[in-house]
Amino acid sequence: MKALVPVKRVIDYNVKPRVKSDGSGVDLANVKMSMNPFDEIAIEEAIRLKEKGGVEEIVAVSIGPAKAQETLRTALAMGADRAILVETDDTVEPLAVAKILKAIAAEEEPGLILLGKQAIDDDCNQTGQMLAALMERPQGTFASEVTLDGDHVTVKREVDGGLETVRLSLPAIVTTDLRLNEPRYASLPNIMKAKKKPLENKTPADYGVDTRPRLNVTNVSEPPVRQSGEMVADVDALVAKLKSMGVAK
Repeated sequence: MKALVPVKRVIDYNVKPRVKSDGSGVDLANVKMSMNPFDEIAIEEAIRLKEKGGVEEIVAVSIGPAKAQETLRTALAMGADRAILVETDDTVEPLAVAKILKAIAAEEEPGLILLGKQAIDDDCNQTGQMLAALMERPQGTFASEVTLDGDHVTVKREVDGGLETVRLSLPAIVTTDLRLNEPRYASLPNIMKAKKKPLENKTPADYGVDTRPRLNVTNVSEPPVRQSGEMVADVDALVAKLKSMGVAK
């Protein structure tokens, strides 16, 4: 069985984003970029399924600028077999991503599509669900455990009330949550080997998808600075303070 794993190039999670002075967006100049952490988890899970014999080939896919090749090389160094870069400088929205992935899946015919539940730059949490709807495939979102069983996959998923287990017929789509696994570090030999693994370049036009944004960002601003707290002597002073602020009667 083949596994398709989309990965996204985002600002590294250790970096504090800076807003442009004109409020038009986030400043990406000289900022460290890396693979979206949830997508790292998806790659790791695909590798573990391959090590157990459930997956034969792992194909990593990224949709973004030419520099996204670095992200794909990281996926290849971790253990993916080959990669596809759909190159575009547009800000690709979740629906366009889902349409491109649907077209790639039609060519590759994967038994399992594993992707992070969301990207840490926009936090949309939409692509997996949209892809499942477009492809009319069963989906298991927010996975904390994935088990292949013949022509089915069992997904333990995290929901507000606890854990829910679903059994999906393959081919299926699974989005990964934080507690699914701990991604491995790519070793130096594997990083060198990754440079020789196949990486195919495509464009959205190759799949007949229009990636022009449908949303216009009017302004981006820093969150308000949190005000410092105030110590009170006792409960009576606390109640009096709350009343003076109009939040208690």
